[in-house]
Formats: sequence, structure tokens, C-alpha cells
Amino acid sequence: MPAPTSGERFWNQLRRAVAAAVVGGEDALRLLAVALLADGHALIEDVPGTGKTTLARAFARALGLTFARVQGTPDLLPGDVTGSSVFEAGSFRFVPGPIFANVLLVDEVNRATPRTQSALLEAMQERQVSIDGESHRLPDPFLVLATQNPIELEGTFALPEAQLDRFLVQVGIGYPSEEAELHIAALYQHGPDPIERVPTVIEADELRRLKAATRVIPVSEDVSRYIVRLVRASRTHPDLRLGASPRASVALYRASQAWALLAGRAFVLPDDVAAIAPAVLVHRILLDVDRELRGATAERVVGELLGSVALPMPELP
Repeated sequence: MPAPTSGERFWNQLRRAVAAAVVGGEDALRLLAVALLADGHALIEDVPGTGKTTLARAFARALGLTFARVQGTPDLLPGDVTGSSVFEAGSFRFVPGPIFANVLLVDEVNRATPRTQSALLEAMQERQVSIDGESHRLPDPFLVLATQNPIELEGTFALPEAQLDRFLVQVGIGYPSEEAELHIAALYQHGPDPIERVPTVIEADELRRLKAATRVIPVSEDVSRYIVRLVRASRTHPDLRLGASPRASVALYRASQAWALLAGRAFVLPDDVAAIAPAVLVHRILLDVDRELRGATAERVVGELLGSVALPMPELP
């Protein structure tokens, strides 16, 4: 089938293009590609200085998409993100905000107030914003990349579960190796901004075709049942006070389709589900406070779920 082959070729071209500005980070980049193809959004959680903004900019540039960045602060208003109407020449005119870009990077989203955070909900779910009773469609594709620092909590507003559930995947980057860090420093010897060296690898029409192909990647009944059993198992895990919702089953299904497409396959394997499950589930579950104090982590819980739910086995002839 041509679509999966194109998906694999697309992934190889994308990672080579982004490597012109970003050293390492292939796992994070793959998750961003999954979010885009599955029509979702990504929450990037890592400490400052690990290249979150650079990765987002290189990703958008390689895909030929428009890019906008918003800095989360306590005085950021919803209109600063969505846009607002201004009175001009006797009538009101809508001035679009930065959200009308293909890729919107919301830096330190947890520093914005809950009112501003909630302004993103409609955009992320409905792909539109409503201003003064009028709806405005967002561009296609539209991807929100929100970052937050897991260490600094002073002056922040925790994202509510409803907001977290809107992110298809949670992404971490981590510190580079010593050799990779030397390579990063070398990137800036030939100019101030290596982003300018990132080529565009796909046309807009081809990207839309890949997104459409992702939606129709077949998922067998056994694999679908495996997805649902993984999610349902989280609701009875002793370390959790809140398991994953049915929306998580849908998210895991769609993310597995995108993962398979990028791997060049025409169908979803159970291994695809297991590979993407941590990124889809970790931010959707809530630990029991007592268990968390005893050392339980969401990552370990998801690992236990993957170890306890049996993989579907192919039928022997």
C-alpha cells in the first residue's frame, strides 16, 4: 500500500531535516509527528534549556507550517491568545491572535491563569474560537504544543484533568549525552540560528493526505480489545485514585494508527499500542496521594499495566 510507505519515507525525511537544528530528541520528534497525524496535541514536560522551543520551531519549519509562540504568564489574557474585536471606522473588526497558526507553542502553559488555559479548550477540541458570538475556524492542520516545567511550582496553576485529557501525548526530551551536547554547541559556530538550515520536506496537500491515511489504518478486533483492556485496567489499579477515561481509549487507538503509519505498516500491531501507551496514558491518570508518598509514579503504573494485560496472540493455522 502506498500510504504506509509514504509514512515511513515522511518520517525519515522529517528526522533528517530536524537534525539540522536539533541534536537527538528523535523519540520526542516521533511523538510530535504522531500527534499531528492523529489530529491531536502534545504536552511537552521537561526542565528549561533542553530544547523544547527549538524542537517545536524546527518541526514546524520542516513541515512548512506557520508557527506562533505564546509565553504563559499570570497576566496573559484569553484575547492575547485567541484574538479580539476592535472598533474601527464605525464597526468592529476581528484581529486574529497567535492561535491562528498551524503550530502554536504555549510556553509554560501552567503559568497562565485557569481562565486563559480554558480558552484553549474549545480551540483544541473544536478547531475553532468564538469571539463576540461569532465562530472563527482555525487552520488545518492545527497543533498545540504546550510546555511546562515539572520542577518549578511557585506561581503556577496546575492544568485541570479536562485540559490534560485534551493532549494526545505527553513528551519528554531529557538531557543530551556529552557527545550530543558538544554537537549542539558546534551548531552555533556557523550562525546564530540553526533553524534556518532546516529544509521543508513535505507539501501541504501531501501532509493532509497522510493525515487522512492515518485515519483508515486498520486495527483488528483483538488489538482494539487490547487497547480497551489496558485503559480499563487503569481504573482498578491500587496506586491510582483516577484511571484513564474512555477518551484515552480513543486517543490510544488513533495514536497507534499514526505510530504504525510512521513505521511503514498497513495495520496496527499490539507492539505499536505498547510502544505509544506510556505517552498517551501517563498524563491521564492520577496517583493515590498515599501511594505517591511511598514512591509510586505514573510511569511505573503504566509499565505495570503493560505487564499485566496480555498481548493478543495471532491465531495459528
